[in-house]
Amino acid sequence: MTLFWIYALLGFVVLQRGIELAYARRNAARLLARGGREVGGEHYPLFIALHASWLAALILLARPTENVPWLLLAIFAVLQMLRIWIIASLGPYWTTRIVTLPDAPLQRRGPYRWLEHPNYLLVAAEIPVLPLILNLPVVALLFGLLNAALLTYRIHVEDRALKPRRRVAASD
Repeated sequence: MTLFWIYALLGFVVLQRGIELAYARRNAARLLARGGREVGGEHYPLFIALHASWLAALILLARPTENVPWLLLAIFAVLQMLRIWIIASLGPYWTTRIVTLPDAPLQRRGPYRWLEHPNYLLVAAEIPVLPLILNLPVVALLFGLLNAALLTYRIHVEDRALKPRRRVAASD
């Protein structure tokens, strides 16, 4: 994989994340304006730091390679399609923060019909896959483990925040 294609791939990811952050900010502001409540905001900067460090490590450490890891690239492409499906399924409720709106029903569209946290599962796969594409297994392992630890805490916080709404949904 040439340096051009490496930076094109990383540029795509940076652009994608920027667009997603803008969309998430807009959605969070709208949910808060409707009476939503943010939960777990104190750990949000850790996610920003983790993802920024992950991208920085990829940009700084990536080197051209002889081989193109087609299978990993295909997996990454599928993950990106799943990302779009996940975001579209939540629509105006998708944010990068935990914002709960007490009167809003829990979304059960798309992958949320089968999984409670498909976005977190996707990110848990994506964090190590991209460094593996770039032949950076240590980066894949390190950031994969850091992300898993942070997501474990976040899922606990989010589940606690959504518990009252899940009880209401279960009784319907």
